[in-house]
Amino acid sequence: QMHTRALIVLCFLVLCLSLSPSTAAKSPLIKGNVISNKSLKSVLASTSEVGPTFVNKMPNGGAAVAKAGMPDSVKLLIGAGGIYSAFLYYGSLQEDVFRYAAADGTQFKQAWLLQVLEALANVIVGGIGMQLTGATKGIPKKMFAVSGFTQVSAKAFTSLALANGLSFPVATLAKSGKMVPVMIGSLLLGGASYSIREYLQVAAIIAGTAIVSMGKKKGAGAPSSAMGVTFILLSLVMDGVTGGVQKKLKAETKKVGISPKPYDFMFWTNVFMCLTAIVISAGLGEVTSGLSYITSNPEIMSKIIKFALCSAAGQSFIFFTIANFDPLVCTTVTTTRKIFSVLLSIFLKGHQLSGQGWGGIALACGGILAEMEGKMNKAKKA
Repeated sequence: QMHTRALIVLCFLVLCLSLSPSTAAKSPLIKGNVISNKSLKSVLASTSEVGPTFVNKMPNGGAAVAKAGMPDSVKLLIGAGGIYSAFLYYGSLQEDVFRYAAADGTQFKQAWLLQVLEALANVIVGGIGMQLTGATKGIPKKMFAVSGFTQVSAKAFTSLALANGLSFPVATLAKSGKMVPVMIGSLLLGGASYSIREYLQVAAIIAGTAIVSMGKKKGAGAPSSAMGVTFILLSLVMDGVTGGVQKKLKAETKKVGISPKPYDFMFWTNVFMCLTAIVISAGLGEVTSGLSYITSNPEIMSKIIKFALCSAAGQSFIFFTIANFDPLVCTTVTTTRKIFSVLLSIFLKGHQLSGQGWGGIALACGGILAEMEGKMNKAKKA
């Protein structure tokens, strides 16, 4: 209960920070608390754990420099520290939820119900933020509905992969290979080309993940199930579809001359994520069984509540970081966070890897870091 109250306070504090007038006034990205399309190009991106994030490319790659108020070092500590804290704990809680076993040996399998609760927490925080900054009128909600469907499906499939035996380290590394479906789709549809380096980066992530999945020590637990692997592949496919949907969403908002604010994106995307998850979880009969399981096991109830709150707090920390620094800072933090999530899971959750498995970790992390470096180099040349 103490942890839950602390997370609620954290959500409130970071919401205040991300909405503070000083942040808006000092950031070249924001004019009147609105992220301007004239001053930057923006894209939507979903992460494997947190749902939709609003990532922006600053003009000339410059970071917001404050002449007054908190020093940049303090802001970076708040932003990066918040992202690390919220999402490292988020990943740990997600793994705990699907590894939890009740007294009778049953486990929580209702992945779609979990998405309802997570999206609901984001709707509440996003709604508060949207009301405080002022809601944008005329938003093309149809595209938000499609984006919400694809994003919640990707997240639910990741949870189902964990529920069906795929280890958290393998799932997290696999989700770092989002470029695979994007590349395949672009190549099949034509009009796209990739460098040898980009192919090698993706190959390193895939190969490393495969090696890790086969690199457990004998007796260290059951191998990844076929269903678990299938669900993580479906999640990657939905990530690829989400990328295309987000491009259309960006084009739609530009066509109607609308600049949605970060909390507009957070609220509306999660509204449709929540509605989608409600319909599917109800259709699968997860609502009754899932709520019954949660109420019968208070321990897992507290984990799920904290899991949802970490998701909402992490989103706000991302907005705060983007508003004050070059988006590459946020990309660096979120990318390296995935690596630390994998290592934290291995050391704290009892995963035992052979030398081969550690070699796979090194190969996959090398691919992830190389991809991040490539993005940084492209941004510098732009």
